[in-house]
Amino acid sequence: MYWYNGRVCSGERVEVGVSDPGLLYGATTFTTLRVYEGGLLDPRTAWGEHLQRLQGAIAALGWVAPDWLGVEAGARWMAAEFVVLRVTLFADGRILITGRSLPEDLERRQQQGVVALLAQGPRFARWLPQWKTGNYLGPWLALQQARKLGAGEAILVDDGGQWLETTTGTLWGWREGQWWTPPLSAGILPGIGRSRLLKLLRQEGLEVFEQPWCPSLVRRFEGLAYSNAVVGLVPIRQVLRSPDSGQGVEGERYDGGQAAIAELRSRWEFL
Repeated sequence: MYWYNGRVCSGERVEVGVSDPGLLYGATTFTTLRVYEGGLLDPRTAWGEHLQRLQGAIAALGWVAPDWLGVEAGARWMAAEFVVLRVTLFADGRILITGRSLPEDLERRQQQGVVALLAQGPRFARWLPQWKTGNYLGPWLALQQARKLGAGEAILVDDGGQWLETTTGTLWGWREGQWWTPPLSAGILPGIGRSRLLKLLRQEGLEVFEQPWCPSLVRRFEGLAYSNAVVGLVPIRQVLRSPDSGQGVEGERYDGGQAAIAELRSRWEFL
């Protein structure tokens, strides 16, 4: 089931016109959230921040604003049925809300970590990274390439080789007792979990370095992880090189910092 334009619909198909900009150009904006306690009121759900993300994107892109009360009503209804929601807004003000379960292997990922592919090349670029738009072709292609190589995630890089983010989340690096994360100025999504975690760590007096992730910096990390609102914090235990790199697929391992990553994940649970 899903919520579309003010009503609950059964099935998994939604009708859109053949000339719909959302279909032709990916002209939508969306946010994905994890529902706690079956509703929108739990602070961990961060509904207010997700709503602000949607409102900011609609205003910046100059699109027709939806019925914001309708957005919340639909999200509230769907939150009673699903633990993960994706709220999508079309350029003409239409609302589509879909739901799903958490990944079946989430606990294993959080405990054992994942392998990620370093996705290099212009075809993997994400356009308008400051907003979550429906044009996610680059990250989708990167994730498909990663899965072909047996990896569970992919890391996006810019033209200069600097690491930016994964296809679904914010990067975190651990070295010598300090956390590092790429800055927003590098061209990454302003993740809701990212901003909340940064605020919490700094309130506790812990310094987090926000600076570009050039290859020489990344090689010095002991531990590596990524985060998003659905999966929380997941370690990255190895990064594979792109098959196009000419250096072989096997890349760096990041087996250190596991205690620090576990501690950061425990903090995440209280965001």
